[in-house]
Order: sequence, then structure tokens, then C-alpha cells
Amino acid sequence: LPMAFRDVNARRHIGLQQLSSLALAGKTLLGPMKSCKFIVDEDTNQSTLICSAFRLIENLDLTSAAGQLLNETIQAQTKEFKTGMSTLLFLVGAWSNAVLECLQQNVPISAIVSVMSEGLNSCCEKVQCLQISIHDVNQELCSSTARPNAFQSKTCQVGCDSLLNTEIFLYVQKDVSAPEKVIPINSCSHQDNSCNFNKHLFSSLASFGSVASLVKPAGDKSASVVSGSGVITSSCNKNKLTHSRYFNTLGKSSFSSQQGNFQGYFLGQSADPCECYGLGHLAMTLSHGNQTSMKLLQSIVAYQQKRAECSGSSQFNIAEIVTCCLLGLPESYSCVSPGFVTLVSPEQAAVIKYFEDKPLRILLMDGDLTEQYRHLGFNRPRNVRTILERPSLQEGRAGDLWLSSSLDILTSFEVNLVLVKGNVCENLMERCIANSILVVGCVSRGVLCAFGEVTGAQPVTYLTQLNASCVGSGAQVELWKARDGRAMDLGELVPVRIKVRGLSLLTAVLTTTVASKMQLLEDQFWTAAYRLHHALNDGKVFLGGGAVELLCLSHIQMLAEQPLQPANKNALKEFCDRWLAASATEYKSVVLQALASGWKQYLSAVMCNTAKAASEMEACTSIDHHLKKASDCGSPSAYILKEFRRGDLLRGGSGPFADHEEGLKVYDNVTAKTEAWRRALDLVLLVLQTDAEIITGPKRNQLLNSHGSSEFMFL
Repeated sequence: LPMAFRDVNARRHIGLQQLSSLALAGKTLLGPMKSCKFIVDEDTNQSTLICSAFRLIENLDLTSAAGQLLNETIQAQTKEFKTGMSTLLFLVGAWSNAVLECLQQNVPISAIVSVMSEGLNSCCEKVQCLQISIHDVNQELCSSTARPNAFQSKTCQVGCDSLLNTEIFLYVQKDVSAPEKVIPINSCSHQDNSCNFNKHLFSSLASFGSVASLVKPAGDKSASVVSGSGVITSSCNKNKLTHSRYFNTLGKSSFSSQQGNFQGYFLGQSADPCECYGLGHLAMTLSHGNQTSMKLLQSIVAYQQKRAECSGSSQFNIAEIVTCCLLGLPESYSCVSPGFVTLVSPEQAAVIKYFEDKPLRILLMDGDLTEQYRHLGFNRPRNVRTILERPSLQEGRAGDLWLSSSLDILTSFEVNLVLVKGNVCENLMERCIANSILVVGCVSRGVLCAFGEVTGAQPVTYLTQLNASCVGSGAQVELWKARDGRAMDLGELVPVRIKVRGLSLLTAVLTTTVASKMQLLEDQFWTAAYRLHHALNDGKVFLGGGAVELLCLSHIQMLAEQPLQPANKNALKEFCDRWLAASATEYKSVVLQALASGWKQYLSAVMCNTAKAASEMEACTSIDHHLKKASDCGSPSAYILKEFRRGDLLRGGSGPFADHEEGLKVYDNVTAKTEAWRRALDLVLLVLQTDAEIITGPKRNQLLNSHGSSEFMFL
């Protein structure tokens, strides 16, 4: 038997080596301080900035079987969770190397499979003690004595400096019939303390005559509406802003003065820190330092919470969120806009100007708006042949007939706006523009459903199915306005906003001047959104900052030091010879140490990525120090929990997984993280067994596995 193992190990396990090489490319994508990569297309020479394992693997030319399996595994994780892909990719590489080391030590394949699988299952059970419910998270955040300091440093500062990172808008409407205008007064950052705020404010006031203004800290979740002669403000008026570095004095009239009629909204976080410790603050703890996405998500949460108070709906609904990517504007212009923001051609934008602010009749198309489109499952009639004497002429006439018929149907039902799930025929698009009908293609099913609920429109597959009951009403379309109050014309595409009274959709408008960065910003936003979504679905979160991985490492090392406990002594005597019985304990220890090495490499890699450790050796020394202290404590989980609450976990001075701010804890998703672990190990073991069958043949591999350690349990 040892000779057989040497024969297996003498040949190369190509699949495991390929996994290790591919995973190495994503090492810098691990942790909160990621190092982005440029992916260059050799054919077009266009480059894309990526910062996730999914985009990395998606853009690589994976021709090997192991590479394809890795791609499918990461796609499955992305489709289900939208987070955890970098962890999955790194552990695939770390455990592939660990398995190769076990093979070099002549460990049976079945022993590797069974011991690693049981070890990971044991870890998943052990780390349950580091789960904390969402309710307890909010309670802990609200009762934290360091709460004001933690919150003040990054978001809305309370007190005299509460406008340090404030976005102030004027919402102006000269008369009731005129469209609302949003004028930015300032957009000062922490570093920009020199903006001439007063000058900008009063010059804007002068340009619009008699107006009223709303001044709120950036992130204020309390929506205020000033209309007519009354003022409706947030129910919480505990803290009122009276001074700031940008105003000499802010009197009561700054908030309640009202001259003229206008309506406004502001999406953001409340100046009252007590209100900030809801879902918006949970989003902050799950953002892992992604400030831009976190602020957008907090604005969405604030808006949905406000809406939930009135309608009783869920406080956070990710199905009501869409994104719109605008290239050409600075990133500071990113914001959240109620309604559906999308991009159209300049010709379509001209149509919008024609019926802006007019109620429109809307049609929803659940498919392509083309002549050739047929729904899924459509079966063409059999045994039918069409003979055309002059095909080109006949086809042209048929196409013109379909175009004329389609346009007649739309005009007969007085349809002004058509939202299409799929593609739109270009010729029909041109005819619709000429007849002042706006057609928007590539609209997601969720958007169609949202518009259908509030307009009464019913989606149809073909225009021939259209009747009066399928057409909705009440939609409005306008050119999307940036923070300076102007409609944006970005050249080839123009952003527009489609809104309906009662529409629950929110659009996260993502802006940048760097084309290669657009995909990165969108990925980061959705990652932050789905982290909050999964945390609420799970009802609990893991302690972050490396706490879970450190406990896994400590637990596996303890298991490796324990003597073997056979689950069935008779079976062990029957199936294992003296050689295997004498070596079983050694196999268990070797395999578990290999499994533990994956966790240790994970922790040290993030420490190096965050520049909290100058080298891998220094990182490992810090990890070993915590492992020793956890072991001496007698209860590793209690030690880790205590260090986490103190904010000293794996700090090493200032620590890689240390909280982003003093008093602000970091948390991780439960299901997404554990599934990433399981998928990583399952992939490694699958490739291991596949390689073994290729090297030795299925029958011989089965013979080798029958002498392995699958008949014993070590727990």
C-alpha cells in the first residue's frame, strides 16, 4: 500500500496545482483593504478595474477543467449571496496547497476527504457561539458609551461641526405647475474646509428669488416636506442645529421660513445619533470600510424606513433597488433618487421635453418588441411551408406592415411610454420617436412589476394582446438633474427619471469620470446591499474582524492534538490492518493541521493586505500570540469575544481587523461566509478525487480509498 501511494504522489496532481495558481491571482482582493487589478482585453485594448474574485475569474481565459469548476463555484456563490467570493477563492488556493502537502506525506485520499470534511463541519458548529442577533447588535450599538465618537468621525457630526460632511440642497418651485428644482449649496468633504459656503448659498438664493430652504446633515433619514403655508418635519426634534462653521447663525427661520410653494425631499441619515443606530448603522458595520456604498445604502434604508412607517411594509427591500451608472460625472455626484433612473438616446430625450410633467399612459412589454420575437415555449406549426416568389420584396413589405400595425396599436390606445423587458426594434423606435412615444428597452422584470402595481398596467407579451385594461396611467418622465440642478447631457446617452405617485423604486445613481471604474463601483454597491439583505434574512451576524477565522484556527489545532476516538471499534478492526491502525492518529493530526493552515494563511494575508503586518512572518507571530492567549484562557471563544468587544482583536498595535472607528464594531454574514467555506473545500476535494482517478484509474483509486480512514471518526 505505501508503494501504491508513492506511485500516486510521484505523478503530478495538475488540477490542484491549477486551482492554487488561479487562487494566487486573487490574494490581494482579500480583506477590507483590497488592491484593485486592471483587466486588459487583448482584442480591444480596453481595460477594466476589478476588485472582486467574481470579476477576476470572469475575465480570465479558463480552458482547464479545474478552472471551469472554479468559475462555476464562484458564479454559484455570486448568484446566491453576492458576497464571500474573495474568501472562497483564497481558501480554494490555501486548501489546495494543504492537500498537496498531505499527498507528499503519503496520506490516503479518503483520510484527507473525511478528516477535512469533518473538521470543517466541526468548525461551523463551533463558531455558532460567535453569532449575535440583529436585535442584540442594535442594542449593543445604542448602549455603547463610545457611540457618538464612532459615529461623529465618519458620518454626521453632531454639534458645532455637524455640517463638516453635509450636503445642503434648496428645493425650489416658483409655482405649483412648475417642476421642482434641486440646487446644491455645498458638497464639502472632510478634507475640503475652504469652500466659500456663504457666498454660494446667498448667490443661489438670489438667483431664484424668494425661496425656502431645507438644511440637514448629510445622511439625515428624516424626510421633510415644506409645502403651502405649513411645515411638516421629522417627529424627532431632540437636537436642533444652531451653529456651524459655514453659518454664523442658523435661526429658527432657517428651517421654518417659507416663501412660495415648493416640495422637497432629502434622502440620508438623521442628525440625531439615536436614529442612526437602526438598519443604517447595521449597514455601516457590514460595509467593511466602503464609505461610498455605505452612504448610499444608508440613504436607501432611511427612505424605506420612512415609507414603512406609513405603509407598514418591510423596512428594507432589496427588490425595490436598481442602479444607474453615469459616466462623466465626479463620484461625489452619486446619490439615491426616487423612481426609475435610466439612460436614453438624445433623440428620446427630445421626446421627454415634449411631455415633461404631463401624466402619461404606460405600457409594459414582457419580452422583446421585435417582429421576430416569440415567447419561451412557442412551437411553430409543423408541416407548413411558405413559398415566396420574391423574398426580399415580400420580407420588406411584411416588415413595413408590422411596423405600421404596431404603431397604429400604440397610437389607438394613446400610449405615451413603453417599458420593454428585452430589445426594441430600431425602426419601430424611430417611428415612435417621430410620434412622441418614448420606448425604453432592457428594463428588468422587477421594475416592470413595480410600475404595474402603481399604474394598473398589465404586462403583455405581444402588442396584439393589448387592450384598454392593460394600459396604465399616472407616469411622469423628466430629465434627471444632478446636484447642481441642471439636466445632464452626457453625449451619447442622457439620464432620465420615470416616476409615479406611490412608486417604491429607488435608483442608486453611480457616477464616475473613469470608465474602467464604473463596474467596480456597481459591484461594491451591490455587495454592501446584499450584506445587509442577508443579515436581515439570517436574523444574525458573525463577529467580524477575524474573530470567526481565529476561533476556527484555535478549534482545529485543539482537535489535532486530541487522540483518535474510533466511532466503531469492530469496523476499525475489520477494515483496517495494523499499519493503518498505527498511522491513523498521525493522519488525523497531519490533515487537521493542513486544514488549519488555510485559516492561518487567510488571517495573515489580510494582515499583510491592510499593511498592519510588514511580512507574513510578523503576521503569523501575532496570530500565534493570540492563539496562545486563547488557549491559556481555557475558553478560546470567551477570549475572542472579550477581545472583540474591547476592539483589540488581532490589532497588533492598530490591527488589520480592528474596527474602522473606535467603538464601531465590524460584523460578517453568517450563511454567506459558511457557504463560501463549504464550497471552497468541496471544490478542492472534488478536484483531488478527480485527479486521483485520472492518475490511477477509477478501480485502483477505489481500492486505495477502501484502505483509507473513512471508517473512523475523530470527534
